[in-house]
Amino acid sequence: MPDYLVVLAVVLAGVALVAAATGARRLLAPHDPTAAKVTTYESGVDPVGSGWEQGSVRYLVYTLLYVVFAVDAAYLFPWALVIRTELGAASLVEMAIFIGVIVVALLHVWRRGLLRWW
Repeated sequence: MPDYLVVLAVVLAGVALVAAATGARRLLAPHDPTAAKVTTYESGVDPVGSGWEQGSVRYLVYTLLYVVFAVDAAYLFPWALVIRTELGAASLVEMAIFIGVIVVALLHVWRRGLLRWW
């Protein structure tokens, strides 16, 4: 039971620190909202229309492609550095499976025509 009390004390201390920081910000920070300050600002372009416009789903596809290749690089480079010294044939098979999954995903995206840039 004393272990749970320590966890409870740490959680309560965290909540108290967050509440103290929020309260200090409300007391010390200036608050002067004007129309220019509360207007939506995006990359130096004035907003047109409402803020609830539906965006293009294409950007999501590009984001997912980036994540696929970033994860691929994040696993492949460290693996390549230690393959000769510490890892054996099993690691080579596992990496071949991993790269195979990445290639299947890339072929699927290419087949659907999502890699056209024009």
